[in-house]
Amino acid sequence: MAYSVNNPAGKIVQDVITDLPGLVAIAVVEVNSGMSLASHSNSPALNPDTAAAYNTEVVKQKQKAMTALKLQGESIQDILISLTNQLHLIRLNDNGSKFIYLVVNSRDTNLAIARDVLRTHASQLN
Repeated sequence: MAYSVNNPAGKIVQDVITDLPGLVAIAVVEVNSGMSLASHSNSPALNPDTAAAYNTEVVKQKQKAMTALKLQGESIQDILISLTNQLHLIRLNDNGSKFIYLVVNSRDTNLAIARDVLRTHASQLN
């Protein structure tokens, strides 16, 4: 899926690309369905729509684990997956219904900056 700045998810994708121009891929994802609402990739090897479906399962399993552990009053802010050369970040909106999935090169991107950009833009997800 591509994105259009005429919808809120597409606007978020564009804004994150502006803030992190060297990103590898990004998707705005609906948790219940696992579907991308908007996505973009700078790498032909990485399909953010496919990754979105799999990462939705990561989010759902963590939510189930939190319920099993009775972690009341807690919510997932973000999930970080560190690979050899990439950082995969998942940032949920406040109610946990949507998330931004971001892939960056670990050598070229400051993790703190990437997390701050996601925090800022996830607050725009309804």
